[in-house]
Amino acid sequence: MTNPHGANSPSARALGADGPFADDPDFSARPVQQQMAAAVEDAIEDRAELVVEAGTGTGKTYAYLVPALLSGRRVIVSTGTKTLQDQLFHRDLPRVRSALGARLKSALLKGRANYLCRHRLEQTVSEGRLASREQVAALSRVRAWSLRTKSGDIGELTELSEQDPIWPRVTSTSENCLGSTCPRYGECFVVEARRSAQEADLVVVNHHLLFADLAIKQEGFGEILPGAHAFVLDEAHQVPELAGQFFSVALSARQLIEIEHDAQREAAEVAGARAALDRIGRELEPAVRALRLAMAEGKPRAPWPPLRARAEVHHALDALDEALTRLHDALASLGETSAGIDACAARAQQARERLALLMRDPEPGVVQWYELSERGFVLSVTPLDVAGPLADYRAKSGAAWIFTSATLAVGGEFEHFTRRVGLESPRTLALPSPFDFEHNALLYLPRGLPDPVDRDYTDAVIEAARPALEASRGRAFLLFTSHRALRRAAELLDDLPYPILVQGTQPRQRLLERFRAEGNAILLGAASFWEGVDVKGEALSLVVIDKLPFAAPDDPVLEARLNAIREAGGSPFNEHQLPAAALALKQGAGRLIRDHADRGVLMLCDPRLVSRGYGRALRDCLPPMRVTRELADVQRFFS
Repeated sequence: MTNPHGANSPSARALGADGPFADDPDFSARPVQQQMAAAVEDAIEDRAELVVEAGTGTGKTYAYLVPALLSGRRVIVSTGTKTLQDQLFHRDLPRVRSALGARLKSALLKGRANYLCRHRLEQTVSEGRLASREQVAALSRVRAWSLRTKSGDIGELTELSEQDPIWPRVTSTSENCLGSTCPRYGECFVVEARRSAQEADLVVVNHHLLFADLAIKQEGFGEILPGAHAFVLDEAHQVPELAGQFFSVALSARQLIEIEHDAQREAAEVAGARAALDRIGRELEPAVRALRLAMAEGKPRAPWPPLRARAEVHHALDALDEALTRLHDALASLGETSAGIDACAARAQQARERLALLMRDPEPGVVQWYELSERGFVLSVTPLDVAGPLADYRAKSGAAWIFTSATLAVGGEFEHFTRRVGLESPRTLALPSPFDFEHNALLYLPRGLPDPVDRDYTDAVIEAARPALEASRGRAFLLFTSHRALRRAAELLDDLPYPILVQGTQPRQRLLERFRAEGNAILLGAASFWEGVDVKGEALSLVVIDKLPFAAPDDPVLEARLNAIREAGGSPFNEHQLPAAALALKQGAGRLIRDHADRGVLMLCDPRLVSRGYGRALRDCLPPMRVTRELADVQRFFS
């Protein structure tokens, strides 16, 4: 693509060596950043669709924030993670606004489950029924924090993990929120956050919130979106999968049990309601447990129709439907006794409709599948193609849509991404990293490793990685494509003289803080450490990847998608599996060099990179590094 304004655009000039950022010691003018800023500026002006792959170090955040603020238009910026959302709003945006002297209003907005609900907090305190001393202590911390917080954003209370079981008890969802009938509506943190977002010129959201609204999941964000002149989606490589999740219909054991629990909680506050519910008993939770027991012979994750056809599952579904219907009818018979009971009745009706959908054969173009956890389940209906709904929404919005990430192109082409999100002829721009990979990085492809399907493959990988870990003196990420391999590696490495940090033993952020602080640690991670992790400096000098990140072929959604490509006469491997693996590999490799001064070795253990014809295509997706197959070169690099 060409940029009409190029280096002469206001945004590019602002990011130049003589621009308003020149006095910032952390800023350096980068031609690729200026090029991206000019392209974003033009797209905003023309209300165009733009896809930008910006290599590590481009400085893409400033490259879209500067033109967004200079445009004077209303812009929604969406990020892939809440971590980046907070960083962008609390760190990057204030710096850009200050340098530009921009007086525009900005707002941070998350989904409602990220905000304390004063009403549900009061209910939980008055109930006093908590499962453990830990939850009592957690509730006490939440109560103390609730008296001093101004935003109600649960991310403020860093002493508690975002996965702490207390949070669902004191936050609301679109299903259990009472809306304007809530007794604490006038002090609602969600309402206040939305009001600020409605009045703002630049709103920072995340993809979860954005897609919840596009899929009409009633997050209540709809009144904020229509006025936007432009949408900027950072970490856009996540968009196809996330959109698929939000256009899905799901029913979980947890959802069902919560309906019954919330109904009992609401009934306790209304005269006569408790007796009405007691007459039908608490049937729903046992029915849910019985269905989970009937599903016990199923795989952890698989297509739903074959399991549903089993007699014991079929009977359990009928019993669940009856229990859910009785609960709904009992709640509906109470009429308008309270807003809370009405809300529970509506939730029970929605659950009945979803269950009915899951009890009949799927329509063309969707896949029904299930996932089992230790005690629960999730039943889902997922569309195989979200390109149509996304394209329709963009067309209706009449806005500019800008998609950016470090990993969107495969072999310089964007078709794999644009096809999945329904972009027909967008402007595209591929910007290489400004970092000196040829001198500062080394790609090591060790010899002699067995085929990845070999049962002792992980043992062989660790044996090959040991001398590299000794040469790097720790300071390494070991990234795995499965949790089983990660656990085996942790067993094999416990004799090394370096701190070993293993995903799952502590919250991710705490592991990263420890990794940076130790200076010579080895961190073992699976999927969530392949992207969105930024460790600059010598603390991370070696990244080892065990296998090519091909998605598990037994994933029911992937299996259905590949079958659809096959039935259309295409090649599932070339059209989907290979491009997806290339993008995931680029993400993992991108952990290594995060700054101009960084140096490091990328060790890719999978022998298919050399032995298979597609290995060259995958290697070509990586930054231009020197390649070696000799351990001695790795040792020299670190010496």
